[in-house]
Amino acid sequence: MIRRARQENCMAHPHDDHAHDDPGHTHGPGGHAHAPANYGTAFAIGIGLNSAFVIVEGLFGYVSNSMALVADAGHNLSDVLGLVVAWVAAVLSRRAPSARFTYGLRGSSILAALFNAMFLLVAVGAIGWEAIQRLWHPEPVAGGTVIVVAAVGILVNGVTAYLFASGRKDDLNIRGAYLHMAADAAVSGGVVVAGLIILFTGWAWLDAVASLVISAVIIWGSWGLLRDSTAMSLSAVPSGIDPAAVRDYLEKCSGVAEVHDLHIWPMSTTEVAMTCHMVMPAGQPGDAYLMEVARRLEVDFGIQHSTLQIEIDPGLKCALAPEHVV
Repeated sequence: MIRRARQENCMAHPHDDHAHDDPGHTHGPGGHAHAPANYGTAFAIGIGLNSAFVIVEGLFGYVSNSMALVADAGHNLSDVLGLVVAWVAAVLSRRAPSARFTYGLRGSSILAALFNAMFLLVAVGAIGWEAIQRLWHPEPVAGGTVIVVAAVGILVNGVTAYLFASGRKDDLNIRGAYLHMAADAAVSGGVVVAGLIILFTGWAWLDAVASLVISAVIIWGSWGLLRDSTAMSLSAVPSGIDPAAVRDYLEKCSGVAEVHDLHIWPMSTTEVAMTCHMVMPAGQPGDAYLMEVARRLEVDFGIQHSTLQIEIDPGLKCALAPEHVV
C-alpha cells in the first residue's frame, strides 16, 4: 500500500493534460520530438543533386564572370560537405555502445551540427572578402546566364530542403541540413533578382552586393545552429527542458525529502540524459516506483535516459549535495 501511494503521487504532475504513453513520441532536446528517423535516402538524393549543381553553377559562374554565382556555388559546396558530415553522424549515432564509448557514438550528431555551423561561417568569410573586392572593382556580368542558373538552384535546393523538412524540429543535425538547403533556395532567389536588375540596368556592381547579401543570409541562418550546437557540446540543458520544473517534480514525489546533484545534458541531438540524488529517509522505494518516475521524466520532459540515486540516511551528508559541487 505504501508503494502504491508513492506511485500515485509521482503520477500526479502538472503536465498530465499533455501526457501520453506513445513510446515513439517524446520531447527531444529542442522540445516536442519523435523518435529519430532514418534520412539515408534524403541525404543520398540531396548530396547527388547538390554535387551536380555545384559543378554546373561554378562553371557558369566562371564563364559569365558572376561573383554571385561563384559565391553561391561555394556555399553549395560547403552544403554538400555539410550533408556528408550530417549523414555520417546520423549513421554513427546508431552504433551500439561499447566498453569505451558507453553511450555509443550518439554525440557525433552534435559534433556534426557544430562543424556545419562553423564551416558555414568560414565560407561566409571567403565569399564576403571576394565580394568586397568586386564592389570596388566591378566587372561585366552575363545577367541572363545568372538568372537561368540561379533559377535551377532554387529548384534543387528547394527539393532537398523538402526532404528534411519533417525532421527539422526534432533533430538539430537534420535541422542543420534543412537550414542549409532552405537558405540556399532563398539565396538563389536573390541571385535571380540581382540578375534581372543587372540585365536591364547594366549595374555590374549589384553582383557584388548580392554576394554580400548572401553572406548576411548565411550568417543569420547559421547563428541559431552555432548557438545550439555549441551549447549541446558543452552539455547544457536542452532549451526545451526546464530544469527547475524537473527538480520541482522530483521534490514533490512521495517520500522525497531533498533532491541534489541534478544534471541534465544531451546525449545526442535527439536524446537527453539525467542523473540526480534523491534523499528518501523512509527507505528504498522499490523498482516499480523508480520506473514510474523514469517514465514520467520521459513523457513529460523528454528525458529518455535517467539515473536516480537514492539516499536513505538524512544525517549522512552527501559530498555532492552543494549546488556548486560537480
